[in-house]
Amino acid sequence: MRHLKQGRKLSRTSAHRKALLRNLAISLIRHERIRTTDAKAKELRRFADRLVTLGKRGDLSARRRAAALLASREAVKKLFDVIAPRFKDRPGGYTRVVKFTRRVGDAAPISIVEFTGAEETVKTRKKKRKPQAKKEASEKQA
Repeated sequence: MRHLKQGRKLSRTSAHRKALLRNLAISLIRHERIRTTDAKAKELRRFADRLVTLGKRGDLSARRRAAALLASREAVKKLFDVIAPRFKDRPGGYTRVVKFTRRVGDAAPISIVEFTGAEETVKTRKKKRKPQAKKEASEKQA
């Protein structure tokens, strides 16, 4: 029986799995949207939601626990100062997993993991293309 055996093993040792989740979480915090396989995305969702809950607490103990789990000062700082305040009124469900496509090499299902509410920040971060460059190039040729 499988009682109290939560989580996926992901065909890795426990140390490798821990390092994988740590790296995925740091990337998610840094970029606020990442692309990975479905199984990794579903495990990352559990891990990242716990980190955001620590960030919402905001005290020194929570910051130290997050630092122990992440081992990246920049990621902990962004988690506590930027990401967690965004979810102060939300009781849970801080991340979203969207099925995306299949990988070309081995046809593994790929998903996008992002923080809910991240679409506004990603849209504002994108730079607008300048249509002037094409006009200037055509004017120079003429």
